[in-house]
Amino acid sequence: MLSAFARTVVPLLGRLTVTTGAAGTVAPGTIVAPNHTALADPGLVLAALHRLGVEPVVLATAGLWKVPFLGRRLAREGHIPVHRGSRSAAAALELAAEALAAGRVVVIYPEGGLPRRRDSADREPGAFRTGLARLALTTGAPVVPLGHAGARRIVSGGRVKQIAGVITAPLRRPDLHVHVGDPVHLTGDIPEATAHARTAVEAAWQRAVGQLPSSRAELPRQP
Repeated sequence: MLSAFARTVVPLLGRLTVTTGAAGTVAPGTIVAPNHTALADPGLVLAALHRLGVEPVVLATAGLWKVPFLGRRLAREGHIPVHRGSRSAAAALELAAEALAAGRVVVIYPEGGLPRRRDSADREPGAFRTGLARLALTTGAPVVPLGHAGARRIVSGGRVKQIAGVITAPLRRPDLHVHVGDPVHLTGDIPEATAHARTAVEAAWQRAVGQLPSSRAELPRQP
């Protein structure tokens, strides 16, 4: 349901393009790690993965399971609730490991939440939490870094601005881009693996934002 919704709605909100690394696809049993910038970006991620023939399991905030109808569908499709800040949060990683062992692709947002800013600019990923590294090191699953840009042009700012952004997006048709990088294998201890993952996701984000002409000035200058 999530993928079907994304592939239907995202093209209405903007012009989505997708690029990949040399691998060109996402293998079964892989972890996908996207940057997280806006409420709209899970739609970009799912729509891009659908174009590659991937229907993933998503780790998402447990509050979504409380939404009528949506919660039942999320559970039925095998998506995994994350109870942030609770003792049961680790159980989500156990379920994710089981999904990987079954050959599913698992999407986990390593930043764990949205940035606390109101502007619409694309900026580099924030600090990573340790869940991605722990999952990858425990299972040995490869990690595909995914970078996207443009989602904040659909929705950002306060509540009124967010609603206005969604309403006007079909008229504005902002450019949206997703870059699906090549898989990396995380090694070492948790801090080392976390740093490696963040570097890979930031590189994918740079590839994505570089595809948007008006965003190129926001990229960090190379020495």
